[in-house]
Amino acid sequence: MTKKIAPYGSWVSSITTELMTQGAVGLGQVMFEGNDLYWQEGRPSEKGRGALVKAGVEGESPKTILPEPYNMRSWVHEYGGGAYTLYEGKVYFSDPVEQAILCGDLVTGEVNQVIESSKIGYADFQMDKHRDRLICVSEERHLEDHEPTARLSAISLNGEMVHLIKGADFYSSPRLSEDGSKLCWIEWSHPDMPWDATRLMHAHINVDGSLERIEQIAGGENISIVQPEYAKDGQIYFVSDESGYWNICSYKDGKITQFPLAGDCAYPHWVFGMRSYDLLDGDRLVVANSVKGDWRLSILTTTSGEWDHLDLPWVTFDSVVAKGDKVAFNGGRADGPDEIILLDLADGTHDVLMVSANLDIEAEGISKAETIVFPTQSGPNGEERVAYAYFYPPANANYEASAGELPPVIVRSHGGPTGQSMSALSLKYQYWTSRGFAVLDVNYSGSTGYGRTYRDRLAGNWGVLDVIDCENAAKYMVAQGRVDKDRLIIAGGSAGGYTTLAALTFTDTFKAGCSSYGIGDLAMLAQDTHKFESRYMDKLVGVWPAEADIYRERSPLNHTEQLNCPVLFLQGEDDKVVPPNQADQMSAALRQKGVPVAYVLFAKEGHGFRQAENIKKAMETELSFYAQVFGISLPAGSYQCEIDNL
Repeated sequence: MTKKIAPYGSWVSSITTELMTQGAVGLGQVMFEGNDLYWQEGRPSEKGRGALVKAGVEGESPKTILPEPYNMRSWVHEYGGGAYTLYEGKVYFSDPVEQAILCGDLVTGEVNQVIESSKIGYADFQMDKHRDRLICVSEERHLEDHEPTARLSAISLNGEMVHLIKGADFYSSPRLSEDGSKLCWIEWSHPDMPWDATRLMHAHINVDGSLERIEQIAGGENISIVQPEYAKDGQIYFVSDESGYWNICSYKDGKITQFPLAGDCAYPHWVFGMRSYDLLDGDRLVVANSVKGDWRLSILTTTSGEWDHLDLPWVTFDSVVAKGDKVAFNGGRADGPDEIILLDLADGTHDVLMVSANLDIEAEGISKAETIVFPTQSGPNGEERVAYAYFYPPANANYEASAGELPPVIVRSHGGPTGQSMSALSLKYQYWTSRGFAVLDVNYSGSTGYGRTYRDRLAGNWGVLDVIDCENAAKYMVAQGRVDKDRLIIAGGSAGGYTTLAALTFTDTFKAGCSSYGIGDLAMLAQDTHKFESRYMDKLVGVWPAEADIYRERSPLNHTEQLNCPVLFLQGEDDKVVPPNQADQMSAALRQKGVPVAYVLFAKEGHGFRQAENIKKAMETELSFYAQVFGISLPAGSYQCEIDNL
């Protein structure tokens, strides 16, 4: 079929905001209960609630277990995760509306309260079947002038709670030995973040359920420990970055054994319940691992230390769980939506149990990620350095641009900043590429998935190296003749929103930008954010308030006189991570200066948008903003946002 000729950015696309919201779900925490498989779905069409879903059997469709309005979600550390566990036909979960722990029957869906509503949040549940109690992380909220108090707590199934241990600023990953006699967990304290330094702790459990003989068995200064798991023989597996990469390790009888790999076998601990590996039968582990940012699934034989890297069609592997020779995970494809997969290692077959979205898109209309390695600023000793990105060229089965026209490009700076962009298909990116925009997704210095040294590059350099890398990525693609130098856009959310604002303020490379719940004033963030990140910037920027000058120097809000291109602000009204006062002040300053600016404040949204109508409006506003700024004609009936000073 002959394609229609139309300017980049103006193409008609079948990837609509309705498809992204009404027809798509987020797939999360996967878990076995007996021989049945369950997972969590984030449903924008149901006000963003977390629903529990059971895999269908013998061709049946997956079944929703908990009806509306029940919502499996935790807000511990603000980002939550680890909101449920399963045991003997029951689901135990945290509900943010009820602010309680609830118990649901997996057959009938009937829900009862385990512990009454309070100002305590719960996450990372582990069933102690020997004592009929839940062990979890609890976080008690106090008055505004006090940080929440974190503890490891035990909650009996009749609602009585006792605290097992306190004193550290943060706890995660409580795990029980097979016989219930021992408990291990991870803890850390300010000013460290969990990817900086954590401690793997171990204790024996007394007859009365209390802990004794508490000791640190791994981790410490400049060592990050992730995801401990007990094996049946009592040894503890965990992931440590002491080697320079997050590598699998084991602990037994006072000895630590490392299984080296030149790649990361873990994700940064932003949320509870993340799983990058699990134990198989015998002496094997199934492990998701990233080598230079690209993820794969591998089998580690612990007796020999040998790795077998599997040839699979997925490029991301989240929530990896195993039972016998069966492995389940949330898999991302480069050319299709995320899937819940059940993989049989015995014969290599797999079943697709759930697809996050039903896409009826021709292969020619899907833009696949191209790995980009580009030169960037030299190291402190003059050594040459590179950084990484994924490039998504425009793609539409029905449209193409005139010969010689180059596309506008949206340079994406991911959140965190300790995080990683991956190459799995993103409907949000396809929304842009199918309309004729290119997307350049930058894993700037400080990103995970490339080892500790790359991650530590950003120490003291946030607002500097991330901006330089985004700028150099854009310039590299211009030099390659792939994008239009006069239509360079930068966009990001949260920490990526800060990188966006800093790049727009302190460089002249970009011609427009969009900040979603981004940071305009680092000093304001240092004084007005939640506990989990309250000391994050000590290492990224400098110790507050002793180094306040650095904060002021790197805050875009203090330098609006240098900002001369259009900016869109998208912000949640209830955001406690980056409160809306920053977007309020930044947009007001630009409006007063006469710079084109648009600002949308979403009611009943926090840090990130979960409700379908708000996700839709945010995407359509961003498209309208770029179209008006660059004079792109959108299809008839397209939404048009209001822009001041344009």
